[in-house]
Formats: sequence, structure tokens, C-alpha cells
Amino acid sequence: MPCLRCGRPALVRFAGPCPDCVAELRATVRGATRTVDATYEPKMNVTPNAVALKDD
Repeated sequence: MPCLRCGRPALVRFAGPCPDCVAELRATVRGATRTVDATYEPKMNVTPNAVALKDD
């Protein structure tokens, strides 16, 4: 099956880039890692509807 990136025939199990292209992409496209603040709290800007507030 041909490589979807370079077009050369490659022995791959699924359609996609060949192992050479994968190695090249990992070497050139890899970005720097960053830390993410995990204390996210969603903003409460939605008011409850009348059915949810109805007391029986």
C-alpha cells in the first residue's frame, strides 16, 4: 500500500504515513510541552428554567 504522505510503497497495516515519514514528522513537528492550570471552574451564566424550580 502506498504511503499517504510521500507516495512510496510501504508495508503498513493501515493506511497512513510510512515509518520513515512518521520518524521525520516526530523529529520536525514535535512542539514544546507546557503545564496547564487544572483549577478550571466553569462560569455559571445560565439561569435554571421554571420547570426545574417548580415546587410540588
